[in-house]
Amino acid sequence: MRRPLIALALSLVALCLQAKPQVKLTTTLGTIVMELEPDAAPKTVENFLRYVKKGQYKGTIFHRVIPGFMIQGGGYVDYLGKKRTDAPIPNEADRALAAGLKNKRGTVAMARTPDPHSAAAEFFINVVDNPALDFKGKANDKTWGYCVFGKVIKGMDVVDRIKAVKTSNKRSDFLNLPVQAIVITDAAQVQ
Repeated sequence: MRRPLIALALSLVALCLQAKPQVKLTTTLGTIVMELEPDAAPKTVENFLRYVKKGQYKGTIFHRVIPGFMIQGGGYVDYLGKKRTDAPIPNEADRALAAGLKNKRGTVAMARTPDPHSAAAEFFINVVDNPALDFKGKANDKTWGYCVFGKVIKGMDVVDRIKAVKTSNKRSDFLNLPVQAIVITDAAQVQ
């Protein structure tokens, strides 16, 4: 009787200590590993991992690079064709902030349109602290903020290399577009 109880207790401890999911992005400038926060933003993490598993991010580019702000990718291929996405997900920025997640340097958040609940596949990595992007209330699109759902745990040097690339504003539909495409060649869950 004692051994089954000990085995059950050890299983419960292992379950509680289960590591957070990690995703490795392999880019043309190096590798970035992100640790995701499913307890803080469960629908967002589930959405992101679903895109990773179906290969959505392979061949996409970082299409918006702003050195004092963030780098954004996951939605366009190198010839700037938009990839199809699933339906948008609800914004969990309120829940993420309540769990202590803020748009700080190295955090990963969902990109969206002015509609607070329009995030689909695109994401961004904050290259500086961006408190203006944090949830402040549900009044309008500006107060809803952007849902943080993870952080870079390896490869901030790669993020910094990406933020330093030369960009162009020659295309009015793609401001801050890197002159040389920075491609995500692979995205895979590692844990």
